[in-house]
Amino acid sequence: MWKQISNYFGRYPSQAKVAKLLLEQGLRVQEGRIYSGEIELGDVAIGKAAGVDRRIVRAAVETIQTSPELMRVFSKLKPTAFLRDVASEMGWSAIEIIPNNASTPGIIAEVTGIIATAGISIRQAIVTDPDLSTEPRLFIITDLAVPPELIPRLKNCRGVKSIMIH
Repeated sequence: MWKQISNYFGRYPSQAKVAKLLLEQGLRVQEGRIYSGEIELGDVAIGKAAGVDRRIVRAAVETIQTSPELMRVFSKLKPTAFLRDVASEMGWSAIEIIPNNASTPGIIAEVTGIIATAGISIRQAIVTDPDLSTEPRLFIITDLAVPPELIPRLKNCRGVKSIMIH
């Protein structure tokens, strides 16, 4: 997806940084403003996070708004609560799967199948987009602690390079 979107910002790498931040964070563009859910965010704050001036943020929003193709994407983005860092506080487990190749089909199906077979419920599964992340990952948050005997089975799944339990 990012490859298609980045074409619109080819001559404007600073605007591309803003657009990439909006995608990564699930920030929506609507009526010339940037929103996280229903909360409007200022250009200065977005610029600081992207490492650009607020005027670049404004220019990126204008570029997005003048393109119907970009608006079809950026007008529908939503932020997601990522539970990895609070899992241990809630008594859950967080499993991080590092793939050999994120494009390998079936990694999620095989890993979640093993977890389900063990009778463990999955609260959340999030995959970082290979186009947006230099090191894509699969994160699975489970209701119960992952038993040690499950770890070798998860490591042996097709496409799995390594596993970290948080």
